[in-house]
Amino acid sequence: MKATLYASDGSKKKEIALPEIFSSDIREDISAKFFESEKSSQPYAPFIEAGKRHSASGTISKRRHKWKGSYGKGISRVPRKKMWRRGTQFYWIGAEVSGTRGGRRAHPPKIVYTPIKINKNEIKIAMASAIASTANPKVILSRYSSLKEINAPYVIESLPTKAKELIATLKKIFGDAFPIVMKNKVVRAGKGKLRGRKYKSNAGLLVVIGKDENVKLKGIDIKKANELTISDLYPLGRLTLYTQKAIDELGGKKQ
Repeated sequence: MKATLYASDGSKKKEIALPEIFSSDIREDISAKFFESEKSSQPYAPFIEAGKRHSASGTISKRRHKWKGSYGKGISRVPRKKMWRRGTQFYWIGAEVSGTRGGRRAHPPKIVYTPIKINKNEIKIAMASAIASTANPKVILSRYSSLKEINAPYVIESLPTKAKELIATLKKIFGDAFPIVMKNKVVRAGKGKLRGRKYKSNAGLLVVIGKDENVKLKGIDIKKANELTISDLYPLGRLTLYTQKAIDELGGKKQ
C-alpha cells in the first residue's frame, strides 16, 4: 500500500510505501472482542467505604432514661452523627444508611465480574485490523456519515511545533474534513447534565507520533506509536494522521 507524504507545511511531497500492517485484513469481530475485553478488565463498583465514613453507626443509645440516648426524643432510630452538644442536648443528623444524605447506596454494583478472555494472537490481529482501518477509505466513510470522500491514509513528514502553524497544516491536509478534525465540545441536552455527563464531544483527530517526538495541541488526541491501544482506534476507521517516524516504528511491529 502507498500513501502521499505531506510536508510540515501541508504540501504534497512524494509517495511512500506503507508497512505491511496497513494491508492487514480488517477483522471487526476480533477488534470488538478485544475492545470489550479491555473494557471489562476494570470492574465497575463503588469504593468499598463509600457512604460509610462516619462515626454514626450505633452511637446513640436506645435505652430509657439514658444520657445521650434517643428514647423519648420523638426521633427515629436511624444511625446518627453528632454535630454539636449543649449540656445534655445533642444535635444529630442521620448518616450511614441509604435513606440519609451522604449515606451509602441501597443496592450498588457488586465487585463481581467475569473478564472476557482473549489470546495473544487475537490481540495482534485486533490491533493490526484497527491500524489497517485507518488507511481504508471505505471503513472511514462508513464511520463518518458527513464525509463524502477521503484521501486516507494521511502521513506527514514532521509536525510543526507551534499550534497556529499546526492548525493551518491540518486545514490544508484535510480540507472539507477539517470540522471533524477538531474536538467539538457542547453542553448535553436533557437530564444527562444532572448525572455527571454535562458535556459531549466528538472523537476528533488522532495523531500518532514517534516515541522521540513531542507535540501538544488542545482539541486533538496525540499518542505515541508504542502506546497505541484499541480504545484509541475503536470503532474502526478513525480519522488518523501518522508522522513518518511513527510509520517507521509501526513497520517494525511483528504481525
